[in-house]
Amino acid sequence: MQLFSDTSFFLLAGVLSIPAVILGLKEKSIKYYGFAVTLVFLWMAMGHNIRALLWLAGFTIGEYAVIRVYLSLFRKYGRNKHIYHVFLALSILPVAANKVLTAAGNPYHMFAFLGISYMSFKVIQIVIEIYDEVIHEVKPFDYFYLLWFFPAVTSGPIDRSRRFQEDLENVPARAEYIEMLGSGLSRILQGLVYKKVLGTGFYQLMMWFGMKDNLTSALIYMYCYGFYLFFDFAGYSSMAIGVSRIFGVHTPENFNKPFISKDIKEFWDRWHITLSHWFRDFIFSRVTMTLIRKRFTRDKLVIASIAFMINMGIMGCWHGLTPSYILYGLYHGVLLSLTEIMQKKWKFYKKHKKDRWFIFLEWLITFNLVMFGFFLFSGRFLELMAI
Repeated sequence: MQLFSDTSFFLLAGVLSIPAVILGLKEKSIKYYGFAVTLVFLWMAMGHNIRALLWLAGFTIGEYAVIRVYLSLFRKYGRNKHIYHVFLALSILPVAANKVLTAAGNPYHMFAFLGISYMSFKVIQIVIEIYDEVIHEVKPFDYFYLLWFFPAVTSGPIDRSRRFQEDLENVPARAEYIEMLGSGLSRILQGLVYKKVLGTGFYQLMMWFGMKDNLTSALIYMYCYGFYLFFDFAGYSSMAIGVSRIFGVHTPENFNKPFISKDIKEFWDRWHITLSHWFRDFIFSRVTMTLIRKRFTRDKLVIASIAFMINMGIMGCWHGLTPSYILYGLYHGVLLSLTEIMQKKWKFYKKHKKDRWFIFLEWLITFNLVMFGFFLFSGRFLELMAI
């Protein structure tokens, strides 16, 4: 069973949502029932694959042990950087191994289960925020439910542990839950239209008219793939948000009209928001602060450019250790760096940035740069270059 794709998922989700709705309307906690439903969908989504389920269990328990041991050592030794770096590395190790093994074909089927990347983000966030002294306790049930919560387990949106815990502890009043239920059903319907109608439509156009080895076909492929990627992923995210609300959880938004962005920085505030903001908070800002603290240079634009390249390079590698993904990450690192330099140094930009003609031109250039980035991401660009 594929979550948010197969008809069997929607039928089963509809049936299993009924007790959640009853609990919500009666102003009862849904979290324990939601956890039971999550276990059912994990079993179904893993295709009853015992090996994958064992890897999932081993990963989740092992990472919880990392968190608990680090939390204990933090209470004893405080903000010890050496201890922190060891446990941060341990929290990253499984997903890093997954990427390397996947690139090598993973002959041993290690860490071969759905959702390891998105679960790893949550574990790494917990370790970092223990060091930041904003997390002081990690309850076992909240931890396992956060990682396994079925609407967001395979492709996000990426929730934060403290925000998720607040939802688990809050039992909404009947009127609030009715509003959540209504908005949740609306988001599910929106997601179905996005994914099944618009996403499928652009995919078919891409396959019908975009697979020839000429410039016109390549352009059709590029634009159709960009729209397909948006409607497919935004549709999935919308449905995940909708189902989450039925189970009493306000899973965060993941897309906000990305194609109206006037520059690449704004695009990454609107596209895959939970991922880009995760990287901003836990990689970009920390690289920036480290370079400033070590007095690498006094030039803030140089520091920002280095941080953008590292941030987006890692994001590219996270998608996969293939030339297309890595090139996509570095491409956006360059675009973000150039945008930062332009906005800070270019007098022409400062003079005309509020002019309508300039805003339109800026949007048009950004839109096409974004679409070319998706072309790189798809792998089709390198295929055509090799012909």
